[in-house]
Formats: sequence, C-alpha cells, structure tokens
Amino acid sequence: MEKVQRSPEDWRERLTDDQFRVCRLAATERPYTGAYCNTKTPGVYHCACCELALFDSSTKFDSGCGWPSYYAPIDAEAVREKEDFSHGMQRVEVLCARCDAHLGHVFPDGPPPTGLRYCINSVALQLQPRASA
Repeated sequence: MEKVQRSPEDWRERLTDDQFRVCRLAATERPYTGAYCNTKTPGVYHCACCELALFDSSTKFDSGCGWPSYYAPIDAEAVREKEDFSHGMQRVEVLCARCDAHLGHVFPDGPPPTGLRYCINSVALQLQPRASA
C-alpha cells in the first residue's frame, strides 16, 4: 500500500477543524456527539483523510461507549496499532495504515468472534452506503 504523506498545512486545508484536531493531532471527539455513533446504515466506513476502506457496517455493534465500535477492520492491513501512554493510561491507538490518521483505540472487551472493540471517532470516518437492492 502506498503511503499518503502531506504537510500539516496541507492536511489543515483539506480537513475540517474537527477532522484535523482528531486525525492529525490525536484528539478525541466528545462521546455520543459523532455522526456515526448510532448509524445503522449498511456500508463501508472509509478514512476521512485518504479514503482507505477501514470498517464494514456488518462488524459495527452498539458498545454503549459513545463512539462507533467495530469488532474488526475490513482488512488487517487497513489499520495499524501503536502503544499509547497519553493521559496517564496504557492503551492501543488505532491509525489508518495509509495516511497515519488517528482513528481511535482498540480494547479487548468486544464481542465474538474477535473479542475486540475498535472504538473509533466518527469525524475520522466517511460512510459510503451500500446501494439498495
């Protein structure tokens, strides 16, 4: 996969203020405020920065945490994980594998079949709904 690299200035021009703050500065949107928190629309969630397909709606579940949650990425190669020791905690950060956008975090308290909960900021995603049959 070819990496997408841009200067901070270029990202700032391409993204909304909230997208830049979350995706490029690793901020977190407030719980229950994201556009996709309660969305049930079938489709594929793409990176808001580089449009890489990240999560399928079939793996989305209601975790009650206030952010969209998925039990698996669309492809293991679509995301990368990194240890995060910010805010006095030890967590695993989830980033877009193509552009290194901060997406959220992954926790080991999700449902089967993976037991994982990818807790993702809505603003880092862009839903492409599936066509109706």
